[in-house]
Amino acid sequence: MSDILARLPLSAIRVFEAAARLKSFTRAASELGMSQAAVSWQVKALEQRLDQPLFNRLPREVALTPAGERLSRAATEAVSLLRSAISDLVETEEGVLSITTVQSLGGQWLAPRLGAFQIAHPRIAVRLEASSRVADLAREGLDIAMRGGQGQWPGMTAHFLIPAVQTPLVSPRFLERIGGLARPEDLLDTPRVGVAREWEEWFHAAGVTGGADQIAPRLASDAQTLEVASALADQGAALGSPIFFARELAEGRLVMPFDVVARYSGGYWLAYPSERARVRKIAAFRDWVLAQAAGDPLITRYAAMAPVNAPKASPLARTGE
Repeated sequence: MSDILARLPLSAIRVFEAAARLKSFTRAASELGMSQAAVSWQVKALEQRLDQPLFNRLPREVALTPAGERLSRAATEAVSLLRSAISDLVETEEGVLSITTVQSLGGQWLAPRLGAFQIAHPRIAVRLEASSRVADLAREGLDIAMRGGQGQWPGMTAHFLIPAVQTPLVSPRFLERIGGLARPEDLLDTPRVGVAREWEEWFHAAGVTGGADQIAPRLASDAQTLEVASALADQGAALGSPIFFARELAEGRLVMPFDVVARYSGGYWLAYPSERARVRKIAAFRDWVLAQAAGDPLITRYAAMAPVNAPKASPLARTGE
């Protein structure tokens, strides 16, 4: 039986994959360095070979037919695998390493350490995107994701980095203004910043039962960096990770009024497509960042803690984390 691929021009498959992924002949032409007419001709030739339409041509856009949808999934996977295999063969330890991460991890823990990585690997430039947007690495040309969760993502290899922990953080000036905090219960009547259910879990960990909603938190956001910024501005007590805000604690700009830290299920992970595990710039960063985490005494300390019973309150459920 003859190979059906022998009857199809692979260049047309590549053009179709780009047009299907970008939902546009014009954008596909720009990406591939072709004319829009050439893209249209290649797609039409492929449709004729397959004897069925792959796109519905609309006035200002194109939409995949059911057959096109099926072929698109296979073509995108095949092109991604081929691209990764070729990169694995020819890529050297240089170029741009693109990392997507969340604000708290990227801004508070990773960014202050990146200088050491660039000294160790001067031929690798790092492009860091810190946002709550969940990116598709394969489709968006990103190399690594550093995200919160359980570490189980199809097609991805994930390495545990940092446990998800939180504790109240306040500024010395705020603590002085309210006359101090003697017991965890005192926080019930204190201006608080953060998500109410996360405060409930911390009160539970501190042995305080009932009344956690006595005074609702005055500010909540999708990122603890914004909430802790309010604490730094003397506006109240904010829940934050003592790992991420270790510098502010060491410098005395923040204090932990109580040595009660709630650990949640899951944590923060380094993840990348499994087929790209041997790409040199990814492997170099993976080895470096895992060594950084292993050498952080706070990570070692809090990773040994047992998680709280109710993972629904985890700060990782918030997109900005």
